[in-house]
Amino acid sequence: MQRRSFLKKAGMGAIVGSAVIGAPAIAQENPSIKWRMASSYPRSLPALYGSGEKFVKYVKEMTGGQFIIDSFPPGEIVPALQVMDAVSNGTIQAGHTSSYYYFGKNPAYCFDTAVPFGLNARQMFAWMTEGNGMTLLRELFASANIVNFMLGNTGAQMGGWYRNPLNSVEDLKGLKMRVAGLTGELLSRLGVVPQQLATGDIYPALEKGTLDAVELVGPFDDEKAGFFNVAKYYYYPGFWEAGPQLSLYTNKDAYEALPEHYKAVIENASRSATMDMLATYDAQNPQALRRLLAAGVKLQEFPRDILEAAYHAAQEMYKEYSDKDPMFKKIYEDHMAFRDNLMPWFNAVEGSYTRFVSQMIAKSRQKS
Repeated sequence: MQRRSFLKKAGMGAIVGSAVIGAPAIAQENPSIKWRMASSYPRSLPALYGSGEKFVKYVKEMTGGQFIIDSFPPGEIVPALQVMDAVSNGTIQAGHTSSYYYFGKNPAYCFDTAVPFGLNARQMFAWMTEGNGMTLLRELFASANIVNFMLGNTGAQMGGWYRNPLNSVEDLKGLKMRVAGLTGELLSRLGVVPQQLATGDIYPALEKGTLDAVELVGPFDDEKAGFFNVAKYYYYPGFWEAGPQLSLYTNKDAYEALPEHYKAVIENASRSATMDMLATYDAQNPQALRRLLAAGVKLQEFPRDILEAAYHAAQEMYKEYSDKDPMFKKIYEDHMAFRDNLMPWFNAVEGSYTRFVSQMIAKSRQKS
């Protein structure tokens, strides 16, 4: 009896001792870390800003509240278009932004978001995860002291809002349009006068007549922005943003200081938030478009000559940039080779299925 009592007490002691010893070890494995993340997107656009909020929520949950990232909208720490600089120089540990805002620094950055006639959302995700996309972009951003991750995708975007209809490529000449990145360079070759403005500055410029046309995202966001109150012509497709990806930029020094499993948390949380955003847009865009049409918006497809002129101008533009910059060429060739390999499959299977079902739905509605 005494022996059993001793062993029982010894066992309890071992358990208690293990708990006492284990607590500091767990604290070391899961240190308390707090970061700040600046966003380029205003709170008024819940899918864009909200994907960042979901990301920080997932990080907190995955680490039991030990890794906290506070998210700030534009202007609270840095302006919308200075997020990348703030991450690069260590003012903040992370930023949620779009790479084509920084086209002026390096045109190759645009491949991290979208380029004209590039990949759609699923193709972009595949390029980043199964292709060479992430490897190439990590190499590119390393020179800016940044480790990049995907953090959102809107899916295919619209071609924007126009005060007047577009009948041919001639109507683009002199058009003052809010547009970002390589697309601004491309459209300028067709006569457009590109303007790069932060999201929150677009509507006032359109209302005052400083702009003739704007592009933002798609019906879900555009409806909230109220562009249809000023410009009634809504064009598609947004051939410059077939699957634009949003990005998480982390300061390389801050990122490298993280425990390895916290790095894995960032990877998984950012991927989850990316899929959440895409699902939001897929669910909300159709409903928003119906409301816009009911409000008198005139939905228009770009004239064929505009699409073809833009496509040919894009090929010339890519060649010029590739001739100037080996890194641009390296990423461009890989990106487009990946697109060319996937596009016949998407056209044959995805495209034919979508076209057929859409036609049958339309016939059913006509009968009813």
